[in-house]
Amino acid sequence: MRTLFLAPGSALFVVLAAGCSSMTPMSAPMVDNASLPEAVRVPAGHRQTMHTVGRGEITYECRAKKDMPTAFEWAFVAPVATLADAGGKSVGRYYAGPTWEAADGSKVTGKQVAVAPAAAGSIPLQLVKAEPAMGMGAMQGVAYIQRLKTQGGVAPAEACDAAKALQRRQVAYQADYVFYAMN
Repeated sequence: MRTLFLAPGSALFVVLAAGCSSMTPMSAPMVDNASLPEAVRVPAGHRQTMHTVGRGEITYECRAKKDMPTAFEWAFVAPVATLADAGGKSVGRYYAGPTWEAADGSKVTGKQVAVAPAAAGSIPLQLVKAEPAMGMGAMQGVAYIQRLKTQGGVAPAEACDAAKALQRRQVAYQADYVFYAMN
């Protein structure tokens, strides 16, 4: 029997039931790097190892601008999100660092390499170069992480001024996080 599921972010994948009562995905949605903006493409020689959907919040704080102490802006503080597989099952979490932690306890941090514009009202697409993973498991061997299909997450439209200094706001967002290892 073949069953089609529509994954979060409208990516389509197929699962096969082989005479068992629970179905598991045969593979995660594959990313076509050639169709992405060049800045966030993963370098050749890497293969996709995991595809997750992150849903959570980004915290912003109203702060004085660095070079203009009498002017204020919403400054990024930290993200927090639950990572789910294409079937919606929680497989990890994402938080400040940036850090991606799998349910098996393995985790990886990284540094931003590049960004590319996303739809209006959404945080940019992003390419991150990973540091070596901590712990054995799903994050072991991850070399790059992409943030794709972003929705929301931009700084609040609400005015930020001296009266709101140090106040924080959480903004909902969603993004696909795609992980790659060396071939």
